[in-house]
Amino acid sequence: MKVLILCGGFGTRLTGAAGELPKPMIPVGERPIVWHIMKGLAHWGFSDFVLCLGYRSDMFRHYFLNLPAMLRDVTIEYRGDNARITHAQGEEHDWRVVLADTGLYAMTAHRIRCVAHYLEDDELFGVTYGDGVTDLDFQQVVDFHRSHGRLATVTAVRPPGRFGELGVDARGAVRQFNEKPQAEDRWISGGFFVFSRRVLDRLSDDPGLVLEHEPLQSLAADGQLMAYFHHGFWLCVDTPRDYEQLTQRWASGCAPWAVWKSRAAAGLREVVHVAQ
Repeated sequence: MKVLILCGGFGTRLTGAAGELPKPMIPVGERPIVWHIMKGLAHWGFSDFVLCLGYRSDMFRHYFLNLPAMLRDVTIEYRGDNARITHAQGEEHDWRVVLADTGLYAMTAHRIRCVAHYLEDDELFGVTYGDGVTDLDFQQVVDFHRSHGRLATVTAVRPPGRFGELGVDARGAVRQFNEKPQAEDRWISGGFFVFSRRVLDRLSDDPGLVLEHEPLQSLAADGQLMAYFHHGFWLCVDTPRDYEQLTQRWASGCAPWAVWKSRAAAGLREVVHVAQ
């Protein structure tokens, strides 16, 4: 099953932190955010990717075309056809990556429509954005999607808290201090979707078509959209503050989304799905 990653946006809310870089290409450690997303998906068995490119598509092409040479020892023989030998197999050795230009100003749903031919005869396909990391077991989302028989599944997550929460009594004495607790009373889209092929029939050829508007709203109205509830880690890099938190977590060695690092890391997650 292929996973489409929407990488075409301008990322204007990260101005200053990103510079000219598209948001998915902003580095976390030595790798861009999109690599972290792909690495997590590949851990669960999904390594066939279609990157839907737009803004600064050249940066994605340069990175993925040169990835083996940049990360490992290389021998170049300047004779004949200039043979290049990369020493040792990389972590991405089983990936298949399509770099597809879907237009500079196209909206999310139109980008999906633009790459539909790469899906070939696949009955299901995944979709996510290039700015959200998680410890989500994507295979469980796919299994859940198959079980309910509807056209679409969205992963629901708790939004992370932005401010510290105080527990105080009537006299003003602080009895409890919780640093940035997660919201406990609402769910939001985590941006990891599984779609049946028939969803493509609902996408017009309008470049301004936004996935989160008419397509998903109509699927919900028709009873064709189900939620998979994820109680584990999720973070969308939407602001410089989000990016700072992500890089600090990575630098400290506490990166819950890095499920590929060890079998033990997978045990840190708590994933629950409920059909509604």
